[in-house]
Order: sequence, then structure tokens, then C-alpha cells
Amino acid sequence: MKLGVITSNPGKVEEYRRYFERLGVETVHMRIPYDEIQSSELEEVVRKGMDELKRKGVSDFLIDDSGLFINDLKGFPGVWSAYVQKTIGNDGILKIMDGVEDRSAVFKCCIGCNIGGRDIVVTGVCGGTILERSRGTEGFGYDPIFSHDGVRSFAEIPIDEKNAVSHRGVAAGMLTEEMMKTFCLEGKP
Repeated sequence: MKLGVITSNPGKVEEYRRYFERLGVETVHMRIPYDEIQSSELEEVVRKGMDELKRKGVSDFLIDDSGLFINDLKGFPGVWSAYVQKTIGNDGILKIMDGVEDRSAVFKCCIGCNIGGRDIVVTGVCGGTILERSRGTEGFGYDPIFSHDGVRSFAEIPIDEKNAVSHRGVAAGMLTEEMMKTFCLEGKP
């Protein structure tokens, strides 16, 4: 079984590849442009993107929308996380958070998958905190400033460990369970 991962982020592709390869699902990086609507809900963004891609004749694909939701900032940057990362980056978030006591945050990942003519949409969540400074060299995006365990940033842990606990890993696990139910795939979720 082959699944196209539609994204401009090669880091996401690698995470999905490592997750799905043990199920015998080959992932292929695809760069197909589609409009990402402006919405405050990740699932709405994903569903609209899936609809557009299917209208273009694309099938057997996966897209996702992820966001970092910081509690003290009322969920900011949320669905605008990619834009905020490109404009102010981790340093900008750390500057905004300077002196903030409540550093709790959640990462969310909504995956939309069209496979075998069926749509599956799942959302994974990983709670944690925003660190005082960037740490680590692995991962991408907000990984150096987010800690799921209060000790290490996502950028300080190996990708397989990150995949086991991250928002994307949780969502990929949920997707895998749905795929296994539907297609009787071999392997472990």
C-alpha cells in the first residue's frame, strides 16, 4: 500500500515514513498545492483541503494541520503556528513568553487521510510546557522550545521516542488503528 504525504515540510514526511513503514505502508512525499482556508479549527482546515485535493483527482493521500496552543496566550499561535514560526520563530515566542509563569501548552495535530476511497480524520494532542530557552538540534519548528516531560525538549529526543508521545505520533497511532480496522493491515499501531 502506498500513501502520498502532501506537505512542504520534509520533517513531517520523515516522521510519517518511520511510523508507517512498520505496517508495510510506503509513504511518498508529494508537493501538491491546495488552499488552506483560514479557520480557528484544525479539522475544518484539513477537511476543506481534503475536499479540494479529491476534486483535483488526488487519492490515497495524507495531509495534516498542526498547531501549538499556548494556554497563557489564549491558544496563540494555534492554527497560525506555521505563519508565526516563519515570521517571529521560536525566539519571538520566547520573547512573548518572557516572565510568564503559566507556560503550559498543547500541540495538536489533525490528520486527514484518503485511502482506498475512504476518508479518515483524527486529532492527536500532546500536553507540555514552553521552555525558557531553545534546546536541542533534532526535529523542526517549535521542537526546541516545547517539552512534553518538563525535562527535555522535543529537539533533544530521538525521532522514534518523539513519535511515541508527540501530537503527530498520537494522531498517526489513531489513524493506524482506523486503517488496520478498515484494511486488516499487519503490524502494530
